[in-house]
Order: sequence, then C-alpha cells, then structure tokens
Amino acid sequence: MKIGIIGTRGIPNQYGGFEQFAEFVAPALVERGHEVSVYNSSLHPYKEKNWKGASIIRCFDPENSVGTVGQFLYDFNCIVDSRKRKFDIILQLGYTSSSVWSFLFPKHSLLITNMDGLEWKRSKYSPLVQNFLQRAEKWAALHSDYLIADSKGIQNYLLEKYNKQSNFIAYGADLATNPDDTNIRQWDMQHHGYDLLIARMEPENNIETIIKGHLLAASKTVLIIIGGTNNKYGKYLKRKYASRQIQFLGTVYDIQALNSLRYYSRFYFHGHSVGGTNPSLLEAMASYALIVANDNVFNRSVLESDAFYFTTSEDIARIIDRKINRDDYRYMLENNADKISRDYSWDHIVNLLENYLLHAMEESARQK
Repeated sequence: MKIGIIGTRGIPNQYGGFEQFAEFVAPALVERGHEVSVYNSSLHPYKEKNWKGASIIRCFDPENSVGTVGQFLYDFNCIVDSRKRKFDIILQLGYTSSSVWSFLFPKHSLLITNMDGLEWKRSKYSPLVQNFLQRAEKWAALHSDYLIADSKGIQNYLLEKYNKQSNFIAYGADLATNPDDTNIRQWDMQHHGYDLLIARMEPENNIETIIKGHLLAASKTVLIIIGGTNNKYGKYLKRKYASRQIQFLGTVYDIQALNSLRYYSRFYFHGHSVGGTNPSLLEAMASYALIVANDNVFNRSVLESDAFYFTTSEDIARIIDRKINRDDYRYMLENNADKISRDYSWDHIVNLLENYLLHAMEESARQK
C-alpha cells in the first residue's frame, strides 16, 4: 500500500500522542513492505527527507507567526499536497484543524481517520471554539471512508452519535523492565522517593487538583511534573506552586529517561479526563508504575481495577498518606504489564492497523 500520514506536526515526536503514534507505526509499516510518507511541519527541527524508511514531506506551517490559525493553514497545505501523491490511503490522525478542509481530500484515496478524544469537551476552549470543534468532529466522522477509535468509549460514542462503525486501535507501548536509574540520579531523586505527573499543562488534566492534594497531605512527598509550562495555564501553575515540594522539570522527550522516572516513582499520577486511550498512561503501565488515575470511563476501561482512583484533592491526600508497600500491590503492576503485552504492544497495534488498512482496501475494491 502507498500510505500518507497526515494531521501531525511530524516525526520524530516532538509534541504529543499522534506524533508518537506516527513515529512508531510509519517505520513498522515500511518494514512490512508498504510505502509510507509522513507530513512534517516546516517548523519541525528534523530536516531530513527520510526517517527510518518513511518519507518526510515538509509543508509550510505559519503557526509561529500567526498563531492557532496557522494550524489550519498547515493542514490545508498538507491536504493540497496529498492531491498529487496518488496515495492508496490517507491516514488522518485527528480532525481539529483539518476536517474543515474535508472536501479537498483526493477522491482516489481512501480517507481513514483516527478520531482522537472528545476535543470539544476540553475546558481550555471557549464556548464558540467548543461549538466549532463539535462541527469539526461531525465533518470528520461523516466525510471519512473509515474511522479508528483509540478507546472503547470513543467507539461507542461514534456509534451512538453518528451511527458510524469504527475500528478500535489504541496507542502502543513497550515494556520497560529495570531501566537504568542514571536518569533519576541526575535530578537527585531516590528510588520510589517521589511522585510523578507527566502531562500537557491543561485544566482538564487535573494538574492543579493533583498539586493541591500533595499540599493537603500530611506526608510531604515531592511531586515531579513533566510538561511544557510556556502556555498561559502552565505559567500560572509554575508561578503559584513551584517549590521544593512541587518541582516543574519542563519537557522531556527522551523515552529512556521518561521510563526511568516512571519506573522509580512512588506513585504515578494520571489526571487526564478527556480523550481516549492516553499514550502516557500506557507507558506508565509498561514501566511498572503504581498508578493513581482520574476516575473516568476512559481510564477505567484501560486500567480496570489495577489502579487507585481520585476525583478530588482530598482523595489524593488520602492516597498519599496511606502507608504503601509497593510489594503489596505487585499484582497491579504485573496485571498492567500483562495488558501491555497482550493488548497494547506496538507489534500488536501495528498488526491491527495493517490488517484494518488492508481490509479497507479490499472492501473498497469490492464496492467499485
């Protein structure tokens, strides 16, 4: 198959979940004999034309000079470029700023869209933007030839909301056993002597709730926060809470360093409340972290009973103050690692994706 991957800022990952997905699946599909191209923003620091066998197509992205509208222009440029590429399949990762251009996608290519989470529910957006995102979601759902849902919750939502079938394909992760602790020692951390949170600085990720829980707890465990703080909310959090107990380390993209931080944490806090199967949650499970997650259908569908759950800061304080012996919860760690091996390994995810793309091609050919 000749596949074009669109909708991300590019690979290797310097941003988030869809970039990470593309980073893993593009080379894997190339290894299986497919021709794969990934669209990269002109702002992406990687400037080569190929990455691990996948072709890189750079398109102009003016986001640094015109702000959010630049995302729409970047997606427009990518879609216009795709019209001349003769892709069998265009794999669209997300729809936020691309589905407005749905009518421009080439008719000769199958459009398969990974629908992401419920973007319009994110509290950072104004009512006007939330309304637009609901429309964008509808355009993507109705104009795509096939849909991918990254969680069972999203799959059910798409069926109920739009009467559209979707295929469940989550993100992937690789097991990280006994990672090198050099990475935590460079930050002067002790084995299981700190709590960890990795997230974008957005209100719906419950970062402030988690911080307040730590400050409420009698046990003054250090909370390490990984994530960029250059946006308005991140600056607010850092200005208000940065201290010896609440430490902001900024962005870390080195997967080995992140695995070490997760593995040697006392608790890993996952506050995401909007969206599907989150990559950072899978990586925490793969790193044998003891997880405390926001209580919602997306997190429970992945973790099931193998985590602690919170809703309020008081819940977090109570969990922190419990005298936890990790060995007593070894079954949680092992169960989560088994889920990664069984349901979320990258090999398994690539198998699911390749089979679904082939199925779409065959079904489309029969219908012609």
